[in-house]
Amino acid sequence: MKFWLLLTLLVCVYVIYLLLGALVISVIESPYEASLRDELRQLKSIFLNESPCVNVSSLEAFLEKIINANKYGVSVLHNASNDSKWDIASSLFFASTLVTTVGYGYTTPLTDSGKAFCIFYALIGVPFTMLVLSSFVQRLMVLFTHKPIHYLQVHRGLDRKMVTQYHFFLLLLIVLVFFLIIPSAIFNTIETTWSFLDAFYFCFISLCTIGLGDYVPGEQNDQLLRKLYKVSVAFYLFVGLMAMLLIVQTFHKASDLHGLTDIFYLPRLQDQDDQEPILETTDYSTKDLEPKRRLATESQPDYSSINR
Repeated sequence: MKFWLLLTLLVCVYVIYLLLGALVISVIESPYEASLRDELRQLKSIFLNESPCVNVSSLEAFLEKIINANKYGVSVLHNASNDSKWDIASSLFFASTLVTTVGYGYTTPLTDSGKAFCIFYALIGVPFTMLVLSSFVQRLMVLFTHKPIHYLQVHRGLDRKMVTQYHFFLLLLIVLVFFLIIPSAIFNTIETTWSFLDAFYFCFISLCTIGLGDYVPGEQNDQLLRKLYKVSVAFYLFVGLMAMLLIVQTFHKASDLHGLTDIFYLPRLQDQDDQEPILETTDYSTKDLEPKRRLATESQPDYSSINR
């Protein structure tokens, strides 16, 4: 009964969190949306007044066609790039965002055959990518989590719980610097229309596999080494996802150690492998080398004591 009450409380808190997020984003974005809509209506009205020969319905159909084409990354503006969205580099970037579930949505298949291929490609590619990422993260856990904590606990004599806390925050700081702050500075330099906040927003949204698609790298006109840039971003996303999974796995192990997961998980549903401590407190290498203690003379059995 206790677990169901905790689960109900958890669901209620989660729903409240969603409603709070919806309220905040609505208050922030609604005024700007309304002002932008009024501005576009004014521009449309001014254009129709200055061009009486233009039919309103024809203009509406033309604008709808332009908007739909822009959703697929196709633009007819004068300063728009004429580079194909489906060259090898762009297609590789699209494939990487597809199988990693980032899915920006800026470039999407135009044909039914392309959409059908994406379904079957993702059906195999998504679990295959998760397998590859999990294999890498499993080995990174040994190198960046288990070994440092084992060394500090055994050789420095530090408390295991305290070590895991400091280790997690240190690892979180390293990932923040090398996979969010530094890449944001690089994107801010390359993408001239992005501010540092825009670049940091792109990195965070991408590595969390949210992929809203409002910011996509490599879409500027006449961008130098655009193909190499696209491939480099795809590599960054793959390595960055490994770093994020490493953080999640380390947090999960630390939560197990501190008993946080026991609050909400049912004991019979807990995976025994996940409940193993990060470190074994017994040092078997020294245990096997300890000399065997001889029995005291008084403790040795005497034949006279045996019942006949």
